[in-house]
Amino acid sequence: MAEMSVEVVAVERRLWSGRATFVVAQTTEGEIGIMPSHEPVLGQLVEGGVVRVTTTDGETVSAAVHGGFLSVTADGVSILAESAELAEEIDIAAARAALTVEDEAERARASGRLRAAGQSA
Repeated sequence: MAEMSVEVVAVERRLWSGRATFVVAQTTEGEIGIMPSHEPVLGQLVEGGVVRVTTTDGETVSAAVHGGFLSVTADGVSILAESAELAEEIDIAAARAALTVEDEAERARASGRLRAAGQSA
């Protein structure tokens, strides 16, 4: 099975890196799926988006990403987020509470956190 190198990086830290067979990300142009040998592309990630990586072991790594870029090259895929959280790190109660704030950007982040954690918003 074909595979590619993938890195999910936020400004403050590297969240995940390894080999994968598929990556899905939400960009300002829409949702994009990346498989090994994909053409090079650069996309802007949406605020409150979700990235899902299917590892070579068949596991899915999900992360809520907030802004940044997706870069696909011959070497692999890089998710470069302004900030990001792995699904297992998300505080569900805090994300649900943030859905009620007036700030639209914060509500979008909360919705992305819940989707990454497998919860409905």
